[in-house]
Amino acid sequence: MNKQHVLDEIRRTAKENGGVPLGKGRFKKQTGIKESDWSGRFWARWGDAIREAGLTANTLQPKADQDVLLAKLAAFVRELGRFPVTSEVGLRKRRDAAFPNAKTLSGRFGSGTQLAKQLLAFCEQAGGWADVAAICETMVASAPASLNTDSDGDGLESGYVYLALMKVGKEKRFKIGKADMVGTRTRQISVSLPEDLELIHAIGTDDAYGIETYWHKRFAEKRRGGEWFLLMPSDVAAFRRRKFM
Repeated sequence: MNKQHVLDEIRRTAKENGGVPLGKGRFKKQTGIKESDWSGRFWARWGDAIREAGLTANTLQPKADQDVLLAKLAAFVRELGRFPVTSEVGLRKRRDAAFPNAKTLSGRFGSGTQLAKQLLAFCEQAGGWADVAAICETMVASAPASLNTDSDGDGLESGYVYLALMKVGKEKRFKIGKADMVGTRTRQISVSLPEDLELIHAIGTDDAYGIETYWHKRFAEKRRGGEWFLLMPSDVAAFRRRKFM
């Protein structure tokens, strides 16, 4: 790894990004060049490297990848052993410039319970964060909620992802779908099926499409076409543990 190569990559990726230089996290993801490859060797700060490449360092950067932000938050939660309050996020930001500030987190994922739900979904998808997921689950479970009202009273929840059961002979088939109104959607589906659907559980969310996709991927090996799955009791229990995501 040499300095000229890093500069060339900064210019190349900036050109592909409409002339805007990438942040160091996204730069690493696209080029494989780690911070340790240049920090302390060629430049003290990423802004110095961008300026030497002939670009404007203080240009507004694209939003950081959400998984990178959530991974940083997850590491902080693990370090604390609990979910941080806003002032603790601020203190961490002052110690670590790469850590997202509270405004960035709330702007991307919501705050309080909503942020905990987003972090929980990330931990379950990424793997290796079981301890952090447990902390998030406790926080989400302790929040007052109703399937017919917004979880935080702020109108964030725009829909539901539901699990419904249809018995075909001795076989039980489960449908994972999304709807604005769970009861209405279930009755509409039942009209076109030989047997009525039984609603098992519904998860309130402001990202019904994303959460539905998450559960479809989680149970991908048990899929039997479309939104239908052959699930074990443990799978159903896992779905029913979620009130909000």
